[in-house]
Amino acid sequence: MEAIWQKYKIAIVALIAVLVVVGSSLVIVPETEQAVVIRTGEPVRKINAFNPNQPYGKTGAGIVPRIPIIERVQMVDRRVLDLDMERETVLSQDQQRLEVDAYARFRIIDPVLMVQSAGTEENLRNQLSPILISVLRQELGRRTFASLLTAERGNAMTRIREVLDAQARRYGAQILDVRIKRADLPQGTPLQAAFTRMQSDRQEEAETIRAGGRRDAQIIRAEAEAEAAKIYSDAFNKDPEFYDFWRAMQSYRRTFETGNGESSIIMDGNNEYLRQFRGR
Repeated sequence: MEAIWQKYKIAIVALIAVLVVVGSSLVIVPETEQAVVIRTGEPVRKINAFNPNQPYGKTGAGIVPRIPIIERVQMVDRRVLDLDMERETVLSQDQQRLEVDAYARFRIIDPVLMVQSAGTEENLRNQLSPILISVLRQELGRRTFASLLTAERGNAMTRIREVLDAQARRYGAQILDVRIKRADLPQGTPLQAAFTRMQSDRQEEAETIRAGGRRDAQIIRAEAEAEAAKIYSDAFNKDPEFYDFWRAMQSYRRTFETGNGESSIIMDGNNEYLRQFRGR
């Protein structure tokens, strides 16, 4: 071995140097990463950048060359990333203090801009987190606590995502989704007071509905009675004598049935009240 080393020392050293140079001039970019080539402190090109129009596996991942020493390669995650917000206290429109837990999903779509503006994914999260908190405060401050329990909550999330996405584009990122994990009232007196207020509001709303129903019932009943009176009037006007006879029979029934036959009524036969008994 000593003789071989002495004989081929220069060749071995040269081969090792060539391998080192070749190894340092090649970089492996996996499918889950996108690479930014930085030359003398400035990004010059990107490799395997996210492109929704290109199929998986055909975006440039694999072994790529670079100039050793002069060029540096920074990896940027190509997958969907998380942005979790710490629990924050938010004041709703009806002055309710809410304990809110939220999160966002984002993807880096411009790695060069991200490297220039934020540097790393962690710095990007630190930039987006206060923006998410600010947008949440503004949007939830325009809505009541009760509205967050209805479908209106989805509209609020859409609005928050749109505003946050507009800010994230400045850092080369795209906000895919924003969700609220929890939006609760603080435990204790504020929570009980909110429940009491909600119960009173629902009772007031129910009483308003019942009052409206009673009003509508009275209107319908009055209109029906007026219509019935009109029908009776039209019918009776066709034969006034029959109407007089019918009214008299109704009066006789109420008069003579009083007391279930236990009372006696004495009247003169010529009494006008008994005219219907005299015939025509």
